[in-house]
Amino acid sequence: EYEVLMKIKKELESGRRKVQLSPEEAFLVKPYNFLTLKPMIYVCNVSEDALLADNDYVKAVKEFAAAEGSGVVKICAQLEAELVELDEESRKLFLEELGLPESGLDKLTREAYNLLGLATFFTAGEKEVRAWTFRRGMKASECAGIIHSDFERGFIRAEVTAYADFEKYGSLQKAKEAGRMRSEGRDYLMQDGDIVLFRFNV
Repeated sequence: EYEVLMKIKKELESGRRKVQLSPEEAFLVKPYNFLTLKPMIYVCNVSEDALLADNDYVKAVKEFAAAEGSGVVKICAQLEAELVELDEESRKLFLEELGLPESGLDKLTREAYNLLGLATFFTAGEKEVRAWTFRRGMKASECAGIIHSDFERGFIRAEVTAYADFEKYGSLQKAKEAGRMRSEGRDYLMQDGDIVLFRFNV
């Protein structure tokens, strides 16, 4: 353990944040929760003009981040403050006028999810639609347990509709009528955007 800590110390003192560790070395130092061993995204607060074309500062940050394998997201804090004051339709039109596919905060959230290996599934009832965060690679039964331990313990099946099918057909009922709702077992690997009804019995 001491040798691994000295290896990390040497790398940090030479100005390198990213330290290459073997799985065994990473396991040894995991309890320390070193910030430098956590995945990193650099966020650049820029003017509206620099959102579409990188300025010299953004280029320098991107070069630095690339050297350590980190990502970079540009946002304009002033623009984001204006966007939160708008309704969804006005926000969409405003972004289109600026030539931006999404807001900086939406992009940052998406990039953070990707970096951490997270995704979202949805449950939809008559009164409530809810988003649930899960780790990529989790099975349907494990995701059911995120909602309640009884759902995982008594798991029978998951009735799954892909978000793309929901968008295409306009409702869960129409997607079901088109044969796009699938019945999946406990070992089904959940996908980002899945809309799920869990069947269980305890």
